[in-house]
Amino acid sequence: MFSDLITSKSRVKLLKIFLADPSSMFHVRELVRRTGDEINAVRRELLFLEKKGVLTKEPRANRVYYYFSKTYPFYFDLLKIGVKTIGLGADILSNRAKLGKIKYAMFSGKFARRMKVEPDEISLLIVGTVVLPELTLLIRTEEKRLNTEINYTVMSEEEFDFRKKRRDPFILSILSASRIMLLGDEESMLE
Repeated sequence: MFSDLITSKSRVKLLKIFLADPSSMFHVRELVRRTGDEINAVRRELLFLEKKGVLTKEPRANRVYYYFSKTYPFYFDLLKIGVKTIGLGADILSNRAKLGKIKYAMFSGKFARRMKVEPDEISLLIVGTVVLPELTLLIRTEEKRLNTEINYTVMSEEEFDFRKKRRDPFILSILSASRIMLLGDEESMLE
């Protein structure tokens, strides 16, 4: 997706690194290792992204660290793109046929930002007729990559609609929190 819009391969690689872990800071040398690009190319793209307001830099001791600027006007839009093109979101989208008939799939805003999710909070909600072993395989792979457990809930359309109409506290807590839609129409989900 990014390579469709951005011609700089180094910039695409950097954006993917930052979007995969949007709450982390990265040192220039670490970014060079992760991208496999020359240090000058990485520095040039970091400078460009900083000038545009996408990244902020912070000197610490004799190192400079970069992180996503939460004040960038398109920060949340980039997060939405990142959720759909990197990691579990990309896996779900590319394996839709194997996963069954999904009406809605959404990530919590905390999960998308890689913030700490409480044990009683849901990171992923999927509504539809889902092939659970296929989904579980994708989730386990992402859990290994992130080195954390992912709390998810799968329910049929009937159960979701029933619990929503009954104003079930569990469903209301999910629907009232920040979220990023992966599949489905958010408006119809909230009706």
